Amino acid sequence: MALRLGEMLIKAGKITQEQLDAALQHQKEHGGKLGEILLHLGYIKSEGVINEFLAKQLNIGTIKLDDLELDPDVVNLVPVDIARKFTVIAAIKVGKMLFVATSDPANVFVMDTLKFVTGLEIQPVMASKESIEKALDKYYGGGESLSDIVDEVSEDMEIIEEEEEETLSDTELQKAVQDKPIVKLVNQIILDAIKLKASDIHIEVYEKRFRVRYRVDGVLREVSQLPYGLRFAVISRIKILSKLNISERRLPQDGRIKIHAFGRSIDFRVSILPCIFGEKVVMRLLDPENLMLDMSKLGFPERAQKEFNKAIHMPFGMVLVTGPTGSGKTTTLYSALQSLNTPDVNIMTAEDPVEFNLDGINQVQMHAEIGLNFAAALRSFLRQDPNIILVGEIRDQETVEIAVKAALTGHLVFSTLHTNDAPSTITRLIDMGLPPFLAASAVKLVVAQRLLRRICKECKEEYEPEPEKLEILGIDMEEVKKKGLKFYRGKGCPACGGTGYKGRIAVFEAMPMTKELQKLVIEGASALEIEELACQQGMKTLRQEAIDRMFEGITTIDQVITETSE
Repeated sequence: MALRLGEMLIKAGKITQEQLDAALQHQKEHGGKLGEILLHLGYIKSEGVINEFLAKQLNIGTIKLDDLELDPDVVNLVPVDIARKFTVIAAIKVGKMLFVATSDPANVFVMDTLKFVTGLEIQPVMASKESIEKALDKYYGGGESLSDIVDEVSEDMEIIEEEEEETLSDTELQKAVQDKPIVKLVNQIILDAIKLKASDIHIEVYEKRFRVRYRVDGVLREVSQLPYGLRFAVISRIKILSKLNISERRLPQDGRIKIHAFGRSIDFRVSILPCIFGEKVVMRLLDPENLMLDMSKLGFPERAQKEFNKAIHMPFGMVLVTGPTGSGKTTTLYSALQSLNTPDVNIMTAEDPVEFNLDGINQVQMHAEIGLNFAAALRSFLRQDPNIILVGEIRDQETVEIAVKAALTGHLVFSTLHTNDAPSTITRLIDMGLPPFLAASAVKLVVAQRLLRRICKECKEEYEPEPEKLEILGIDMEEVKKKGLKFYRGKGCPACGGTGYKGRIAVFEAMPMTKELQKLVIEGASALEIEELACQQGMKTLRQEAIDRMFEGITTIDQVITETSE
């Protein structure tokens, strides 16, 4: 039998029996809900505590509306008069199930009314009354939602919609982008991206559409369809913020924006590319809050962590981190540099671009147009008495030769390459023209990494995957059952926006250059032969590490298949 709210609060040490008795007496005399009475009498200080225990009592989820950007189409499934009358808001729709945020989830009459009005099954989720009221103002009117701002802008920008691109003068655009509604619209696009912890903002023009997408946890999702007539003003506003030429619409442009929001400075790297129907904007968010510089929290398994720590504390040699764009290489390298950043060490970095500023580290931005490339920076670094050097990426023979020379003459060198795994990194260096004996001598460790999406903890469920997926990974379901292992996925809920995922975890493949591997490399071995020996010596491949995370209930079989390969 479920405990009552008062009993649960006593058991958790939130109130005493005397306080509960006083609250129940107050309820008997004056009526009202026990939770509200406990707050009114000051026995409980926060509505969040009451909500947490009510959710446990009713076995339902909780939701933080302030952290989410709701879909207006879902919100509008509940008419505004009903939403305001009952202080509820539709948060997310998954199939025929509508998750509704409420501070009174036990009110059967309200839930039945919502079911009748929407024609959907209703699943209440607990939220504070204050957060629901704020969301009601935001999405139904009285607040600053993206759709409200778009409506406001559309009224003022009809001239843009009626004109063709060729007839728009710079003067007209300059005036348009300074209008308060356009400023508010662009600001809201940026602020919403920060709230959702997006890594990129995509603003795209098609023949008859103008849309905004955010990349969250590595996946792009559309967040808004903007009025087509606003395309020039919005993109020109971003150009002005990035200090770019608003008149130039035929050539690519790159810029940077620095803003102060939510108590911190956030950089945006801006890329503008002309497409057939207009310019596409991609803004990469460089938010210091998303930068994890604590090496112990990167997610290295024990053996890989040990090898990584050993390599980065060597007096000389080369440590390479490899993986596709967006796999977390910068975070791994910055974490290593931060752990080595002491007053007695001179650290120099050549980056393109410099993504985050690291105090105490000498960071150099590359400018290829004036001849400042990685090779040129490396040559200068060697005259700057460095202990540790980071080269953003090894792209050509000249850079690799100078980097190896530095690694073999008393410097610790970090860099990245775009290869699929650790063993193929060695053969890539050789393909660039580096002699095998130099590759074997200079490289101390290669780390390959990927980012896998985490299963949402709020809606995680056990299930049995399709046989064809098991076959891809070579997994025998009978063996899995014998070992007591299980598969998990997220079924989708308000906390994860219906995706089943929330956040990401890194998986690593760490390959130290042992004497046996050095000998094999010098003999001209293939990447496959290098991998076979490395695995015999204890290396786990990316796929093996990902499968481990899958059986730990952290990620799904789909992520293992799509993000890793054999």
